[in-house]
Amino acid sequence: MEVLSLLLGFLGRYPELMVSLACFLLLFHRLNRRRGLPTNWPVIGAVPAITVNAGRVHEWATEFLRAAGLSYVIKGPWGSPVDVVVTADPANVAHVFTTNFGNYPKGEEFAALFDVLGDGIFNADGESWAFQRRKAHALLSDARFRAAVAASTARKLREGLVPLLDGLAASGAVVDLQDVFVRLTFDLTAMFVFGIDPGCLAPDFPYVPFAAAMDTIEEVLFYRHVTPVPWLKLQKYLKIGHNKRMRKARRVLDASIAEFISLRRERAAVSTGEADADLLTSYLACQDELGKSGTEFDRFLRDTTFNLMVAGRDTTSSALTWFFWLLTKHPDVEAKILEELRANPPSSGAGHHTAAELKGLVYLHAALSESLRLYPPVPFEHKAAARPDTLPSGVPVGPTRRVIVSFYSMGRMEAVWGKDCLEFRPERWLTAAGRLRHEPSYKFVAFNVGPRTCLGRDLAFAQMKAVVAAVLPRFRVEVDAGAVVRPKLSIILHMKDGLRVRVHKREEIA
Repeated sequence: MEVLSLLLGFLGRYPELMVSLACFLLLFHRLNRRRGLPTNWPVIGAVPAITVNAGRVHEWATEFLRAAGLSYVIKGPWGSPVDVVVTADPANVAHVFTTNFGNYPKGEEFAALFDVLGDGIFNADGESWAFQRRKAHALLSDARFRAAVAASTARKLREGLVPLLDGLAASGAVVDLQDVFVRLTFDLTAMFVFGIDPGCLAPDFPYVPFAAAMDTIEEVLFYRHVTPVPWLKLQKYLKIGHNKRMRKARRVLDASIAEFISLRRERAAVSTGEADADLLTSYLACQDELGKSGTEFDRFLRDTTFNLMVAGRDTTSSALTWFFWLLTKHPDVEAKILEELRANPPSSGAGHHTAAELKGLVYLHAALSESLRLYPPVPFEHKAAARPDTLPSGVPVGPTRRVIVSFYSMGRMEAVWGKDCLEFRPERWLTAAGRLRHEPSYKFVAFNVGPRTCLGRDLAFAQMKAVVAAVLPRFRVEVDAGAVVRPKLSIILHMKDGLRVRVHKREEIA
């Protein structure tokens, strides 16, 4: 403040300099506005631009990254500990997530920002992260686990989702399809993680405190990214605002997970049959390997299972919601998917596709990939360099400059995806021979990049295909008149006001 006072005092003695400086700043601001770039003002940085665009962060980032050539530095206010380089440059992504992976750990700052995740796989570094990844990879690759997942998914669709949509079609009621998918994936993920079906997907749409707490937590985590640090500290000190919401949600979350773990332990204690194929049972069996006991082991289970719930519930439900909305806007794509499904009916007597049959639905896979390109469930990721580094785009980063990669913007960059980047065109994922076209993960970032690439990618595609194959031939979705579709400000790309639709039964399905 002393430096600022001296500067203002000096300018006060020489008013002509103050006028010249004001004119220069105004000209600089107008040039930036003309170019579509946010202005980094002296003292206050880019705070005015951030404030004006707080309700449309993803669209705003896309606009200024397109104008800036894929990367742009956003400066914080005077006294702020860091600046941020926002980027949608595949070369930068490959460098940060793969080539120089070791220099971009999650670190203490990330762990503090996402403290609710504890020491789970999203926050962990080093041996803890490597162990959790090995354990998750082993289970996800296990044939018995994959068979159990496929059977549970088919049963939930047959006995839960399809009857629910049947009832909605008969009543003609408007329903939030996003809420339906969140409930479906919450139940499915809880079954895979805890071995328990919480029954969130039901005709009466019950209130589930665990699911509601997850929604609140994800909103608060997003606001931590865009709220000035002093205000966050004040909220924490006074226990108000987002800090108060987070504390309340965490209490509900911890109690819910503790209850699930207790139920699982009780079941394991009396079980005499074949071991259950869920992630929690797998971790309970490796307590000696972990070398943890008592409250330390309980905390590990809490952190691990919550991270897996976030990974399974939110990403898949987000992807399905945007996908079905896109189909309502592109009936030609919907018709091609229906044609493929009719040409490849399930061979099993149970009426659902096997894993191999789902894998063979190539056009559906292409359409889902195209939807994920435009609407990645995780719209951005925050990285920090442990040591000073220079990105391939030429921007220096380090302790006082962080990196935010806008996955949402990457899918909308002409320099990355061509002139038709804003079009929903599944054919871009197919070769001339009708086979799937591979795109490098640093360009198609929906499942993360490098060593932290999502382990559940194949499982997620299989689940989404199973849902589409169960729903699309039976039902047609119509977006309710007046519905406004826009991204929600959250760490997960949900729709802000949900997706209000009417469900209609297709004539050809009796």
